Amino acid sequence: MTTPPAPAVAAPPVLSVDALRKAYGAVAAVDGVSFRVHRGEIVGLLGPNGAGKTTIIDMVLGVVTPSAGAIRIDGADLGARRSAALERTSFAAVYAPLPGNLTVRQNLRVFGLLYGVAALGRRIDALLEELDLTALRDVRCGVLSSGEQTRVSLAKALLNDPRLMLLDEPTASLDPATAREVRARIRAFVARSGAGVLWTSHNMFEVQEVCHRVLFLSRGRILLEGDPRSLPREHGLATLEDLFVAVAREPLTLERG
Repeated sequence: MTTPPAPAVAAPPVLSVDALRKAYGAVAAVDGVSFRVHRGEIVGLLGPNGAGKTTIIDMVLGVVTPSAGAIRIDGADLGARRSAALERTSFAAVYAPLPGNLTVRQNLRVFGLLYGVAALGRRIDALLEELDLTALRDVRCGVLSSGEQTRVSLAKALLNDPRLMLLDEPTASLDPATAREVRARIRAFVARSGAGVLWTSHNMFEVQEVCHRVLFLSRGRILLEGDPRSLPREHGLATLEDLFVAVAREPLTLERG
């Protein structure tokens, strides 16, 4: 396993989350979360189902309004400057497929127009070639394999040359070879562009391979934070998967000081 190189952190964070909270009645789905994602950094957002991961991503995307707290993307406050904050943000998840009745190229054109991508035709052609999708450009997305659909979703996420990528289980349900290819492409993009990535996954091998840092959520709060390769040993556990299970089963014994 290749350890990702440490990113430079001198520049301002690409994502700043401060005291973020989302409550539904008396229940806090996210409760006072603060963290940073720096340029060139892939941060894993981990935790059991219901821990608050997707709610955080939805708030960063602007589709869920926080009950309290602040989100800044590339220095722009999401609440006050929504368009500026989101114009260099992108999202991909296997549970959010592209319209199946449109071809690969049609889908990319629609989203490129929404993003306001300059020289859109050339940008689409470049991504089709980069992601080995040229032969599928006129195929409807609904008939593509899961691996092909994932590559199209990744092309969509790269269209606007994002400063921040939000990837929610981006390789779930993919075969190991395709998942490895997707991880390699995302890492290459981050290394080349200096973008920041917030990545959720239940695959701890994947997390150790791609993430520079991880945040473990439990009941809407950040319980642990650190290097995924050393964090388990710091808590007397052998693997990241063991730590994940401990967070899910016995969070109070791991509460950070």
